[in-house]
Amino acid sequence: MVSERSKRSVLIVDDSAFIRAVVHDVVSSMPDLYVAGEASSGDDAISLVESLRPDVLTLDIEMPGRDGLSVLEWVMRERPTPVVMLSGRDDGDGATLTIRALELGAVDFVRKPSWASALDVATLQSRLPQALRMALRGRIPAPKSGVLPSAPTRISTPMPTAPGTRHSAALQAGTPATSLIVIAASTGGPRALTELFADLPLLPDSAVVVVQHMPAPFTLSLATRLDQLCSTMPVVEISAPMQLCGGHVYVAPGGQMLTLAAGVDGIGCEPGEPGREHRIYPAADPVLLAAAQLMGDRVAAIILTGMGRDGAEGARAVKASGGRVFVQDPAQCVVSGMVAAVLEAVEVDGVVPMEQLPLVLSGLFARENADSERPSRHRISASPKS
Repeated sequence: MVSERSKRSVLIVDDSAFIRAVVHDVVSSMPDLYVAGEASSGDDAISLVESLRPDVLTLDIEMPGRDGLSVLEWVMRERPTPVVMLSGRDDGDGATLTIRALELGAVDFVRKPSWASALDVATLQSRLPQALRMALRGRIPAPKSGVLPSAPTRISTPMPTAPGTRHSAALQAGTPATSLIVIAASTGGPRALTELFADLPLLPDSAVVVVQHMPAPFTLSLATRLDQLCSTMPVVEISAPMQLCGGHVYVAPGGQMLTLAAGVDGIGCEPGEPGREHRIYPAADPVLLAAAQLMGDRVAAIILTGMGRDGAEGARAVKASGGRVFVQDPAQCVVSGMVAAVLEAVEVDGVVPMEQLPLVLSGLFARENADSERPSRHRISASPKS
């Protein structure tokens, strides 16, 4: 039995009394947590964070007055605390706000139930305990004031519903990729990806495939945000069969199986129905297994922050094919489970701090050193040979 003194405290922030009551019941049913307080507005939330110093927050994204994103920015800057966002919308606007919250440092998000949906309530009851415990175990990312371009906290224009962003013309003019880089992430991934894509180098010969554990339609909003940040390459969500082109980035669609196959003009990709082999889709392992089979030593796996073991089996296949595997520095991961699983499975080519990952990527498959000696296993402190 957990003693009262060892329980962790939760602050519930939501302008809906119904949602506060549902979340309160969920937290009260968890033997290791208790509700320290409740707030119905952003200003009240900030006051209670200062006075109660809770161990974790549940935070509504959209509230009148000071909204959840403003509260989140304040919390991460003034009193860093694990935060689980509650989102009542999964349309384009709601997904965009959720991606922004994850970028700002929220550990996870859970969809809020509606008044009329008992199924939504059951989903929150099953998902929220896991999200809260993971938030309490995870590492709170350091504030990134002024580093990334800001995104609007209120979206007034509709989100795109099909592939193609400001780079849509470039997507039709690419040449087949001669190498493939697969970047896999889960918990904490959106923030790590936005940091990376703000400095992503041009990779003219490589197609980059991003596998982020996330349901639809959030991966479309993630692709849109990464495209806003990336000045060197177009970024698009895979929503239809596509050819993988060099100098392009492809985000695996949420909730679907991404398949790769050899075609007349190179490697193609296509979304499909998820199987039963994996707990969550998109999954990195099947993508890495296919990439290793199709590309041999012209594939690289980059494993970032995340919970679970997805990526470990694929990393073994990549190494067996002669490809390379790099992992994010575990000390920088919000949750280091995926990285730890890969480090246990294979001898990686590098353990890379996020700020040095653009240098590593730029040297992987550069034209001028395609046949040069590969870097030996090491903790990256400078770019590989180039």
